[in-house]
Amino acid sequence: QRYTCLLAASSSFVVPTASISSLDEENTMRFTVLVLLFSSALAFTVPMVASRKATSLKMNFLQDLVKGLVGGGSFPEPCVMGEEAIMSAKAHGTSETPVQEDLRWSVDRKVADRICNFNRHYAEFRGYWQSTPFAEEARKEFEEKGEVNFYDSNTGKPLFVLNKETGRSFDDFLKESKSHGWPSFRDSEVNWEYVRCLPDGEAVSVDGTHLGHNLPDSTGSRYCINLVSVSGKPSE
Repeated sequence: QRYTCLLAASSSFVVPTASISSLDEENTMRFTVLVLLFSSALAFTVPMVASRKATSLKMNFLQDLVKGLVGGGSFPEPCVMGEEAIMSAKAHGTSETPVQEDLRWSVDRKVADRICNFNRHYAEFRGYWQSTPFAEEARKEFEEKGEVNFYDSNTGKPLFVLNKETGRSFDDFLKESKSHGWPSFRDSEVNWEYVRCLPDGEAVSVDGTHLGHNLPDSTGSRYCINLVSVSGKPSE
């Protein structure tokens, strides 16, 4: 979702996907309005939380509210938009296969499979990537090979890349990722052959892997991605 984090409306609704500090002045105002409306929505729905059906209705209501306030539709090029059909039900959730057995950077395979294939809105916890050996191992790879590739945890297709040609150092990448809580990529670091954005900002692979969300800031699109979704090994 654009310029927003999805707030915790109850203990069953936790989607921490962006930092409030990243909002510019215009969207801070919109965010404030959003918070007030969330509060009203929460007051209206709390009595119904005990019911699974009511919880689902509550989540749908809040998501529709977010879309209405912050917009939806398309993002500027080079972002490539995709259709909702990409995330249709398949053999294994939204994908044809489960995640690979031996994922990189010691990420939790169970968490990876749930987020990649049976999820559209939730995320690994903020800063999860810092609990893995990712930073140390990826830095070494960057220094030795001049780049770090990030592969789909299901298919092994290349989705993102960090290299000197993209214009950012590895330290710059880490700094932004620490600031926002999730590995954060820019347009030039996305492989648009295999990555798509849906109108609500959800970032997915063409094979149905949930990756994260596009949360633009004042400098342009910013793809906040779950490390568990891009920890695959190359298929080729």
